[in-house]
Amino acid sequence: MTPRRPGSSTSSLERSIEHALVPGSFISYGAAFSFIRGLEEVESEIARLVTIEPGEAVGLYETFLAGCYAKSEEIDDSSGGLGEFVGELYCGWVRARQAACADVVDTAARLAKRMEDDPYGYCYGLEKKVATALDAPGLDAFAAELRRRFHAASVPAPSADGAHLRSEPGRSRRRWGDALRALSLHQGDVAAYVALAEQMEVTAEDCDAIAGMLVAQAKAADALSWVDRGLVLAEQSRRSATVGADLAKLRREILGALGRGDESLSDAWTAFTHHPSTYTYGELMRYVPERDRGAWHGRAIAAASSAELHSHLQLLLETGELERLAALVRTTSGEDLEGVSHYATEPAATRLEHVYPDAAARLWGAQGFRLVNGKKSKYYDAALRSFERARQCYQKAGLTAEWQRIVAVVRAQHRRKIGFMTGFEELVAGAGPASRPSFLERARARWGEGSGGAGSKS
Repeated sequence: MTPRRPGSSTSSLERSIEHALVPGSFISYGAAFSFIRGLEEVESEIARLVTIEPGEAVGLYETFLAGCYAKSEEIDDSSGGLGEFVGELYCGWVRARQAACADVVDTAARLAKRMEDDPYGYCYGLEKKVATALDAPGLDAFAAELRRRFHAASVPAPSADGAHLRSEPGRSRRRWGDALRALSLHQGDVAAYVALAEQMEVTAEDCDAIAGMLVAQAKAADALSWVDRGLVLAEQSRRSATVGADLAKLRREILGALGRGDESLSDAWTAFTHHPSTYTYGELMRYVPERDRGAWHGRAIAAASSAELHSHLQLLLETGELERLAALVRTTSGEDLEGVSHYATEPAATRLEHVYPDAAARLWGAQGFRLVNGKKSKYYDAALRSFERARQCYQKAGLTAEWQRIVAVVRAQHRRKIGFMTGFEELVAGAGPASRPSFLERARARWGEGSGGAGSKS
């Protein structure tokens, strides 16, 4: 085995870094994915050095980071791929410094400096990433550095006459405060998180984080008080709607853990009646005793009549209430059905075709009108497929007069759309999937006309 020459791996990997970064060449959005893959391959080679030559690995990671920052003006990083990769480089750098027994205080200070001077936003949320790479002493040093910067940013700046100006917390203070929050959450340090949140402004998101940590520590009663506080805050802020739903779900779980299952069920029922949907139905049924599921299902389906049409259709479909689903479709105006996304109408129509073809026909027809009324020619083929399914269902249901009514409306409203109407008239004449060429068949035919055909003979 050939002995390793000091520095030989470094020079080779430095060349690999430069080659992968292709300096001077602009990386387009489309080429960014393969470009990042190339960078990752080089990083994996450096990572292998961490346990063998950690000092060399530290230097290579720093070189790689410097190269990525220099490359920032030569890439369309709209996808954020380079930023994500730089975050991984910082994690590798941390591991290498730890393996090299570098000073943890210096490591923390360098990380914070990069977070402060972040022209490309690569260090946004860096604290969450490096927290997974730092060992216990490193985490303590990093937390201490973040606290030092947070407190420094909290000191009011002196005015010209020597008095201190009282002002709202600045951007820097919020930045370090958010970083400390993330680190405390990672460490599961409830006391540190609470103290920090109280120094700033407690948010619904804070309450959710604190409650989650307390649940993990089997302190359900304490967690419940934070959940209730968070729900009040969530109601006061539109931006907290998502966390409000998370808190409500967590509250039901905590009540169940505390032996207060009846309250969980009551809360889930209230949430369902306010916003009937497949999600709130699922949450409700989580807390219904097995013996009572049938009764509660009936109550829920009856209460769902107040739901928005899209949600109502999906709920009846997901719960297998096909007879009620068909009835709903029959009693809903065509205009209202047209306003529902195909994400709800198409699965419902497909499921109803065999048992309630008349209702399925209404849904397929509504979807066809929705598409053709959108005035986008790229959707004309999809509209034709929907109208074709509508025709088949109306024929199966013995409702040819209803199909003729659709034909008359389409001819009256869309006669000027020549590209669409040609296909539609073929459909009306009875041209089905077997007689009308598919998209790919038409494409192959055109290709053959232009090139003499793939199988043409010279």
